[in-house]
Amino acid sequence: MEATALSPLAAWESFYVIVGSSAAALTGLQFVVIVLGAEIEAPATVHTTRAFGTPTIVHFSAVLLNSAILSAPWRDISHASVAIAACGLLGIGYTLLVLRHARRQTAYVPVLEDWIWHTVVPFVAYGALFTSGSLLTGNPLSVLFVIGACVLMLLFVGIHNAWDSVTYLALQRRKRKDDAGA
Repeated sequence: MEATALSPLAAWESFYVIVGSSAAALTGLQFVVIVLGAEIEAPATVHTTRAFGTPTIVHFSAVLLNSAILSAPWRDISHASVAIAACGLLGIGYTLLVLRHARRQTAYVPVLEDWIWHTVVPFVAYGALFTSGSLLTGNPLSVLFVIGACVLMLLFVGIHNAWDSVTYLALQRRKRKDDAGA
């Protein structure tokens, strides 16, 4: 039997096919949300979009990328380990950039829930992903569960933030109709 067939990653193949497919589909739906926002002329700036719109796509893309990494037929799990750790490290940096954009934008006043879902939870998920990627070669069976949890956290962050965007846009549309009718 080939070494790749005995890899601890093989047991996770179905999980990552499901999670990666979900992330890809939800990425497409987020594009629809952005178009709807443009159609109703919701108040937005470059910083607002970078703080609250783009991160959702990035998180879905990170889920898709990690799913691809962990579904690839690696000859040695250490290569997957480096790739996962790199994704985590890049995610940490990106989350700090999102924090900067959220603080700079002036079109929307973020509430505690926004700070939690747009910065804190992603920072924790990417930090745990980096740590897990760094530890993957030492204890793959346990660490793969942590990586799976991180990927699901990012998927749920994306779902939550996309839902927030949709409800915000719906409320903006209703407000504009009410203002026009008044």
